[in-house]
Amino acid sequence: MPENKAKRRYRVNHQTGRLELGKIHVPVPRNRMARMVLGGGLVAGGVLGFLPVVGFWMLPLGIIVLSHDLPAVRRARRRMVVWWSRKRGGKG
Repeated sequence: MPENKAKRRYRVNHQTGRLELGKIHVPVPRNRMARMVLGGGLVAGGVLGFLPVVGFWMLPLGIIVLSHDLPAVRRARRRMVVWWSRKRGGKG
């Protein structure tokens, strides 16, 4: 991988309060309860991804939002990132 290529980030940036999805930056609520409701709604919508309008794309997005506030979700998400990185042969 070239050194000048920017590293992709999929996280909630603590300094700006924005959800970073690669090059896309989306604002998320500053209120903790609002973020938890948003993340839970995205996860619930992702589980119902077989229905029209909602999709399976909502599940990982909801997990990213929830991992900002819930340590258990943060640890599970980090384990998944490390597992996926090792599976693909990248550096964890």
